[in-house]
Amino acid sequence: MANAKRLPSGAWRVLVYSHTEVVDGKKVRRYESFTDEDKKEAEFMAAEFARNKKRKSRAENLTVGEAIDGYIASKDGVLSPTTIEGYKKFRKGNLQGLMNIMLKDLTREKVQKEINEECKKISPRTGKPLSPKSIANYHGLLSAALNMYYPDLALKTTLPAKKKRIIELPSPENIMRAVAGSEIELPCLLAMWLSYSMSEIRGIKISAISDDEYITIKEVIVDVEGKPVSKSATKEYERTRRTKIPPYIMGLIEKQEIYIEAKKTGVDGFLITMSGKGVYNRFLRLQKKFGLPHTTFHQLRHINASVMLQLGVPDKYAMERGGWATDYVMKSVYQHTYSDQRKSVDRKIDDYFENIINPTEDPETQE
Repeated sequence: MANAKRLPSGAWRVLVYSHTEVVDGKKVRRYESFTDEDKKEAEFMAAEFARNKKRKSRAENLTVGEAIDGYIASKDGVLSPTTIEGYKKFRKGNLQGLMNIMLKDLTREKVQKEINEECKKISPRTGKPLSPKSIANYHGLLSAALNMYYPDLALKTTLPAKKKRIIELPSPENIMRAVAGSEIELPCLLAMWLSYSMSEIRGIKISAISDDEYITIKEVIVDVEGKPVSKSATKEYERTRRTKIPPYIMGLIEKQEIYIEAKKTGVDGFLITMSGKGVYNRFLRLQKKFGLPHTTFHQLRHINASVMLQLGVPDKYAMERGGWATDYVMKSVYQHTYSDQRKSVDRKIDDYFENIINPTEDPETQE
């Protein structure tokens, strides 16, 4: 680094090499000038410019694939294992026309062209074109990697418009009739009645079920590279929650061998030992057997949300019960969780599902 030189004005200036240009057929070296009344400050600004220039030079010589690899590695341990796994799959299978391009050679036009090609692809899993959401996810990861390593290139890509999907879900009555008495009745009702996701259901330990019959959701199990991975925290802050267990579901829990054994021996274990794939495959078979429309396991939570809307459950309690993000996600809501109003909400939802199991002569009169 060049030393600062004092100017006639008394200020200090440092010149730092920036780049070389060709002017009239001759190479001309260009310099950045840093001037300050304080010598150390001028030298500091010059040194900072040199460091950033060196860092940028290294980044420019990375390929797009290397930049994405670096971004993924920087988020390992911060993002969920399933998110990281999804990123790695994208890295290997999508936008491959960009992966070997140097960042300094990447342009908006090249990105747009590759996105256009991606829109023409057929998913081997569904046999249909890739969804606009998938394309947006791929582009989002690319954009995040560029922001980290090459922020000078601001993407302005035109992405496919999202299509509105009209989902027709079976009624809760038909779902309950299909799963009644089956080995997946409990996980299906935990999803549809208590609004738990598959990962949350698989993460419920016997110790998470209190003597006063509440379930605390604080652990999840997800599949990473085909193997179950237990996490000690749920994905979002608001997904960690407690829910009162209705009598019917508590009855199913008490029949589980793992629950009975845990109560006898005091040895903890997971309430649902079946894999997520195992539960889902059995769910699909029951749908086919009972002539129900195709429904994913996750859509059981959609049914729960629809039931709460039908029952007029206030948004605050519906969001809290389901663990969904809202504009006030950071607010502390748990202090109101077990107020008289919340218990009334629980009873209202429980009465709805209990009436399906044991219908009264005049269900319209039920509170």
